[in-house]
Amino acid sequence: MDPTLSLLLNGIVSGLLLGGLYAAAASGLAVSFGMLDIVNIAHPALMVAAGFAVILLGGALGLDPLLMALLVAPAFALLGMGIYTAYHHFFERRGDEALQGLAFFFGVMFIIEVGLVMAFGPEQRFLDPDWAFTTWRFGEIDVPLRMLIPALVSLAAIGLLWLFLQRTFIGLAIAAVAQDAQALRLMAVDPVRIKRLAFGISVGFAAIAGGALVVVQPIEPSSHHVFIGRVFAVCIMGGMASLSGCVMAALLFGVVENLTASFFGPSWSPAVAFGWLLLVLAVRPQGLFGRAA
Repeated sequence: MDPTLSLLLNGIVSGLLLGGLYAAAASGLAVSFGMLDIVNIAHPALMVAAGFAVILLGGALGLDPLLMALLVAPAFALLGMGIYTAYHHFFERRGDEALQGLAFFFGVMFIIEVGLVMAFGPEQRFLDPDWAFTTWRFGEIDVPLRMLIPALVSLAAIGLLWLFLQRTFIGLAIAAVAQDAQALRLMAVDPVRIKRLAFGISVGFAAIAGGALVVVQPIEPSSHHVFIGRVFAVCIMGGMASLSGCVMAALLFGVVENLTASFFGPSWSPAVAFGWLLLVLAVRPQGLFGRAA
C-alpha cells in the first residue's frame, strides 16, 4: 500500500478513536451547557480529577480503570449536585449567573487544579490495564485497544444517556427545563431539582471521560487546559444540546485534528481544528447538527 494512503487511513482511524474520548467529555458538557445554559468551565478539570480518583482507587483495588470510572461516577454526580446547589444559591437565583457565575466556575477549576497538585504533585500519572498493550492490525491499519475500548465504552454510555433523556419523564424534563421552567412548575415539577440532577449527570459523565482519559494518555493536574477549548468547540459544533450532534462533531473534530497532526505536524493541529470550528459557525451559527431558531 502507498505510504501516504496508509498514513491517511491510520490517521482517520486514530482520529475516530480520539473523537470517542472527546465525545465522552463533551456529552456531559452538552447537558450542562447546552440544556441547562450553565457555562461550566470547570468540566474538564472535573474530568481530570476523576482520572486521578480512578488511578488512586483502581491502583489500590486492582480494578480495570474503565470499571473504576463507572464506580466513581455516582460519587462525582453527587459532587456535581453539590456544586450546582452552591451555584444556584449564590448566583442563579439572584440572576447573576452570566458573569459572576462564570467566575464561580473559574474558581472551581483552579481549586481543583491546586488541590490535585497538593495531593499528587505535578508529576504525570497513568494506569495501564493489561489489554492496553494490545494492538489489532487489519492490513496496514493499526487499531490499539488502548484507544478502541475507551471509545466504545464512552459511546455506549452516551447511548444510554440518550435513551434516558428521550424515554423517561425526568429526561424530558431536563431537556425542557432551560426552555420553559414555568411550564414545569405548572406540572408540579421543581425546575431547581431537575437542574440539580441534570448537573450531577453532567459531572458523572466527566468521571467516565476521566477514566477513559487515563487509559489513553498520562495525566497531570494541568491536563484540563488541553481540553477546555476542545470540549466547548465540540459541544458548540454539534448543536449545543444535541447528543447525537455532539458525537458526530467529536468524531469529525478528532479526525481533522489527527490528520493535521499526521501530515503537517502537531503544532498546526489546534489551529486547523479551531479554524474549522470558526468556518462552521460562520456558515451555520447553530452548529453542524443544531436546529435553526
